[in-house]
Amino acid sequence: MQMSDILNPEGVKLISQVSSKKRLFHDLGELAEDAMGLCAATVIEALQDREALGPTGVGHGVALPHARLSGVEKVSGVFVRLERPIEFDSVDRQPVDLIFALFAPEDAGVEHLKALALVSRTMRDAAICGKLRANKDIAALHALLTDAQAASKAA
Repeated sequence: MQMSDILNPEGVKLISQVSSKKRLFHDLGELAEDAMGLCAATVIEALQDREALGPTGVGHGVALPHARLSGVEKVSGVFVRLERPIEFDSVDRQPVDLIFALFAPEDAGVEHLKALALVSRTMRDAAICGKLRANKDIAALHALLTDAQAASKAA
């Protein structure tokens, strides 16, 4: 599985200001609707339901919200970089500014876990996160995320 299989260029967004996690989930829902044709309301509800089980803020300013949805054909995602970090109940209690949301078919099983592991590995890389935070160009953000895996395999 490649990051480019999960994230398309339309699924990347820079947001200047978000007031809360709830508002962020609305923005993620709208982005998923625009980029992947998913129902925004369904995405928002699924993300909120998953978050109620436990926060998906993994630390170091990164959150990986995820949900299984009917109508999703393959594991896919959206990425948002916030110009101003927000509180997210992360494990390290730090606000988040890099959010990679994953959506999987209800019966995805191992594919969902593989995608989550891939995204998690990528977002744990401090160098990649630094470059993501330093960049405001949507195409560059997408390239950083999708090229990161290829660069690490070549090394």
